[in-house]
Amino acid sequence: MMENFCPINRSEDAEMSDKGRPPFPPFTLETAVQKVRGAEDGWNSRDAAKVALAYTEDTYWRNRSEFINGRAEAQAFLERKWRKELDYRLIKELWAFTDNRIAVRYAYEWHDDSGNWFRSYGNENWEFAANGLMQRRFACINDLPIAESERKYHWPLGRRPDDHPGLSELGL
Repeated sequence: MMENFCPINRSEDAEMSDKGRPPFPPFTLETAVQKVRGAEDGWNSRDAAKVALAYTEDTYWRNRSEFINGRAEAQAFLERKWRKELDYRLIKELWAFTDNRIAVRYAYEWHDDSGNWFRSYGNENWEFAANGLMQRRFACINDLPIAESERKYHWPLGRRPDDHPGLSELGL
């Protein structure tokens, strides 16, 4: 079922972005959970060009203190982010949803180029266009330095395995 949300071929991604990206609003509990997992999977790919296609051309973001306007700026932001945040692994969890909006909480682990590890905690509010692409994204994030021994995310880089615990199960 997840293949619909995270295709591997970039030309298929571009085609899906042109047509939209299911699931489409209005969301149900099931489709909101699918949308959240699709976003998690995309960001765990660390493929900025692919991830950017999940957003409208005129997407607007506030990420921490940075303001991002448009898909091209979003892609450039993600490229910078993943050059800095190495061995990035993310888990998202649905918090709430309405017709075309979803709120999530998440935590991701990464290290800098000096080997310092962090767990970043955040929440995001998303608003979607009718075609399922994200129009607006507002993110608040706090970075907590951790010892490498405190890491909880050990799966190989890429998609989190289906049997890996989520945030609630990990006590995060």
